[in-house]
Amino acid sequence: MNLDELISEYAGIEERLADPSVHADQNLARKLGKRYAELRPIVETHRELAATEDDLAAARELAAEDEAFAAEATDLERHKGDLEERLRRLLVPRDPNDAKDVILEVKAGEGGEESALFAGDLLRMYLRYAERVGWKTEVLDSHPSDLGGYKDVTVAVKAKGSQEEGVWTRLKFEGGVHRVQRVPATESQGRIHTSAVGVLVTPEAEDVDVQIDPHDLRIDVYRSSGPGGQSVNTTDSAVRITHLPTGVVVSCQNEKSQLQNKDQALRILRSRLLAMAQEEADAAAAAERKSQVRTVDRSERVRTYNYPENRISDHRVGYKAYNLDQVLDGDLHNVTQALVDAEMERRLAEAQGS
Repeated sequence: MNLDELISEYAGIEERLADPSVHADQNLARKLGKRYAELRPIVETHRELAATEDDLAAARELAAEDEAFAAEATDLERHKGDLEERLRRLLVPRDPNDAKDVILEVKAGEGGEESALFAGDLLRMYLRYAERVGWKTEVLDSHPSDLGGYKDVTVAVKAKGSQEEGVWTRLKFEGGVHRVQRVPATESQGRIHTSAVGVLVTPEAEDVDVQIDPHDLRIDVYRSSGPGGQSVNTTDSAVRITHLPTGVVVSCQNEKSQLQNKDQALRILRSRLLAMAQEEADAAAAAERKSQVRTVDRSERVRTYNYPENRISDHRVGYKAYNLDQVLDGDLHNVTQALVDAEMERRLAEAQGS
């Protein structure tokens, strides 16, 4: 869509949101609110640019008669250039999932109990980060470890409808292998160990994104279990869903109700199936493009957390900082911004080359 079409769409959404009947459908109102917030910076920047161009024209006319206005014209010229660059970046084609919420899964990997403890640390980091930026979080499923970490944990992260950025915009780069270097709580000799935790991030699918045929599902129920494998529930409330065509298996046991666990498992399943469909489409249509975007490839080892040096390193874009303690407390903005900027530069290069 060109700029005029986007401005027209923004005006149309603004008019619909002013209609009280629209808000009777919460899903529709939320969808419109997200798109409205997504378009707002484009429209506001365009309006500011138009006003600046008018001011610049007036300042130039005045400067022709009075040199005192020359400095103002120079400042306006510079501001106009900044706004044009901002608008150019805002109009670059976006990732179609950028406005979506996400399902985030953290899984212990190499390192046994130490890996499970670090999985808990990463979960806390993401929950704190979400709190800082005003996102809502909901733990869908979790399997605690004996020492207080997590074997795996699944969380839904949602943005508020009025926010300009969707959760996927920031968290999509978290997927991959996260490596930690530290002295484990289980180490008596004080030696530094290296462990790994896997993070999977998928855009949360809506019903319209993925249609699931109930006949394609095998649903099993069983008793929930806690650390060490002991049963924590006397009823068969835990649910395991197998999607027969793809073999994808999802299980949930956090809720006390079998129905609630089934609903949570279906949410995760829809998101995984959406991610699989998009990956297949990307692989079929853009193998060459994939080789060009290696810096933001979510499938490789992505980051190292070095406790002795208080250092965090993102290997995809060469980001390095010595504030690991703050990052683990939720101050993740600069890390994610480095990746957002790298993707923007790639998209700008693609737009210029096309």
